[in-house]
Amino acid sequence: MDRAVDATTLAAGTPVGDLSLWGLFLQADIVVKVVMLALLVASVWVWAIVFEKFVALRRANRAADTFEERFWSGGSLDELYEREGTKPAHPIAAVFGAAMGEWKRSLRVAGADVARSGVRDRVDRAIGVTIGREMERMERWMIFLASVGSVAPFIGLFGTVWGIMHSFSAIAAMHNTNLSVVAPGIAEALFATAIGLVAAIPAVIFYNKISTDLSRYAARLEGFGTEFGAILSRQSEERA
Repeated sequence: MDRAVDATTLAAGTPVGDLSLWGLFLQADIVVKVVMLALLVASVWVWAIVFEKFVALRRANRAADTFEERFWSGGSLDELYEREGTKPAHPIAAVFGAAMGEWKRSLRVAGADVARSGVRDRVDRAIGVTIGREMERMERWMIFLASVGSVAPFIGLFGTVWGIMHSFSAIAAMHNTNLSVVAPGIAEALFATAIGLVAAIPAVIFYNKISTDLSRYAARLEGFGTEFGAILSRQSEERA
């Protein structure tokens, strides 16, 4: 096989380019190189975000399991608030702390009728604002995954089109359409599209997966907030 390639090369009078991945990168046009490097950086960034999100969601769910176990164990809410609500270390504790803190502040208002002074509305607003803030923090960089998933193939295609144009210009200048002359340039151009797909496919897959997991976690926070708001409202009526 090598002898056949050498014979073709000698007949064409042109050396065959290095068709390894590193060789294709080194032989590519400067514009194609920039595209490849940008896509490789985006791909590494995508995997870093995916790893961080999976770890963060796993920790958040474990912390929520532990917290809900303590919450529903029948212990004192005041003690739980002092232990975890004042300085929350995870989202569900932050929701609990915001609701409990608002309820306590309402009880301290002189002459306030806790059953009819809009305590439930203020608690619900505190819960909603806290959930929104915590989910916004957990959803950070998700827009980057979506952008890479949708844009990376087109960036790779741009590198491919540019590389093919450059390759055809070189072929025209050499007045030689031998496969040993055409193949390296076409391979360099297609390499850019391949890198674009390598960056885009994981971004799309994990964006959908992580988005689903985040939606489930948001629903979990909202469910806890609704239940806890009902408990505080019932306690307000009992105090009244």
